[in-house]
Amino acid sequence: MEKRLLLYLFIGCTLVANLEEFVAAKVRHYKFEVEYIYWSPDCEERMMIGINGRFPGPTIRAKAGDTIVVELRNSLPTEGVVIHWHGIKQLGTPWADGTASISQCAVNPDETFVYRFQVDKAGTYFYHGHYGMQRAAGLYGSLIVDTADGEEEPFHYDGELSLLLSDWWHESVHVQMLGLASIPFRWVGEPQAILINGRGQYNCSLAAHLTGETSSCKITNNQCAPVVLQVRPNKTYRLRIASTTSLSALNLAIANHNMTVVEADGNYVEPVTVNDMDIYSGESYSVIIKTDQNSSLNHWISIGIRGRLPKTQNALAILNYHPNSPSKLPSYKPPVTPQWNDYTHSKEFTYKILAMHGTQAPPANSDRRIALLNTQNKIDGYIKWSINNISLVLPSTPYLGSMRFNLKNAFDTEKPPENFSEHYDVMRPPINPNSTKGSSVYKLKFNSTIDVVLQNTNALTGNVSEIHPWHLHGHDFWVLGHGDGKFRKNDVSKFNLRNPPLRNTVVIFPYGWTAIRFVANNPGVWAFHCHIEPHLHMGMGIILAEGIELISKIPNEALACGITGQVLMNNKRH
Repeated sequence: MEKRLLLYLFIGCTLVANLEEFVAAKVRHYKFEVEYIYWSPDCEERMMIGINGRFPGPTIRAKAGDTIVVELRNSLPTEGVVIHWHGIKQLGTPWADGTASISQCAVNPDETFVYRFQVDKAGTYFYHGHYGMQRAAGLYGSLIVDTADGEEEPFHYDGELSLLLSDWWHESVHVQMLGLASIPFRWVGEPQAILINGRGQYNCSLAAHLTGETSSCKITNNQCAPVVLQVRPNKTYRLRIASTTSLSALNLAIANHNMTVVEADGNYVEPVTVNDMDIYSGESYSVIIKTDQNSSLNHWISIGIRGRLPKTQNALAILNYHPNSPSKLPSYKPPVTPQWNDYTHSKEFTYKILAMHGTQAPPANSDRRIALLNTQNKIDGYIKWSINNISLVLPSTPYLGSMRFNLKNAFDTEKPPENFSEHYDVMRPPINPNSTKGSSVYKLKFNSTIDVVLQNTNALTGNVSEIHPWHLHGHDFWVLGHGDGKFRKNDVSKFNLRNPPLRNTVVIFPYGWTAIRFVANNPGVWAFHCHIEPHLHMGMGIILAEGIELISKIPNEALACGITGQVLMNNKRH
């Protein structure tokens, strides 16, 4: 009788808890019309992609546990579109990941697609186009998830600020893509401007009167007006920072203010205080700042390029102390960005980011290790990026549909290579630069623990090895370690299993390696790729699949192209 009473009490409490959660969670609706617009993000008018007639796209804000519904209408006249919700795992909704030819068909012009998914965890995220190079054309915006009602962050702040960072070219992405697929090869070059919340200034500086480096900015358009973050003295602020750059690694500093990093990619980290921070494409952070400096002044926020010889003016914003005028420029020079190739500085910051105490530890061992060699190669004279000598080419039929319905001839079925030759010299250009195209899939046993070692190399040109930030869809992973040179088996003993940070994006430094671990526990087909837009376009990525048989109904609209589209049409006829 006593056991039965306890069982009834347990069931009752569970139902009440679930009911409270159900009542608290909300469904948040958005309507996005994606279209070309004329805009002046750096004071030079160009055609770009906007949402609802504006750039950047609207900020989506929700609470953990909420459901987000986005009705996306494609008003681009001649090309498809999808939107990826960067950092959202899409638990139970793999078709909503927003990856063309992977999770869904591209949405055709004049058609509408409805994304519906739950945001399971508080954090700083963003969304962006994932078809062609539409992210570089301006298709992106912020996605902020607050803690659920009754939950608290493990840090205190009085107010919140946000920075969405990006880079911008005057040349259209169609011209850029043509150059990448041409003989001779035409690289996209360095961006004309770094944008802060969609605003920048081309070929001029807000601080020109202090530095004498370039001309002063004469701004007559609000679309490129300096970003001003308004604060009150002696308060504590959370500053959310996300990078959706197409190419650029960035460094951020706030003059006379330290920053304490507390969140990375939607995961809490052990607080670490820094003077400046590097942020790579695909990463997001939250930092805590205290407005305890001279309140009679405004202060510079400076963002410069790292990892590439900079040919782009630093971006500047203003930390505006109340009651100073927002138009009052700081009277001193902005912070100086570290030397572009000072990788020691970059590594010192990256290695400081560790999981907050109490974060779930990784499994002690892995079931499978995949080593991925990142190389620059040639295929029929065209320059490509390859992984284990295969340059990714996406099929016309989305993997999710073709694998769920066991369709034949939809993609390459041979098993992709899981390692590379131990004799490969990562410090020199490839002896044989020739590579092949492929669309094969790394099939993962459901609930297995996977290690991936990302190995960087020398590019086709001697003494050139680039930074590559890699982003994994559908998962967070533990960053177990980094190293210089070639990964060796005995490097496993150096893995950090005690407090590795959980991330969804991780950097490989030049001539180095990075090791990650994740659990393949999210049914779906997921991209894992370099987040530099031209590199992915040139083949730098792989496809992972797990638990496909566990996926329930997939909306027909996600599959209405390629072979799956033909199957759907045949089913309708019968």
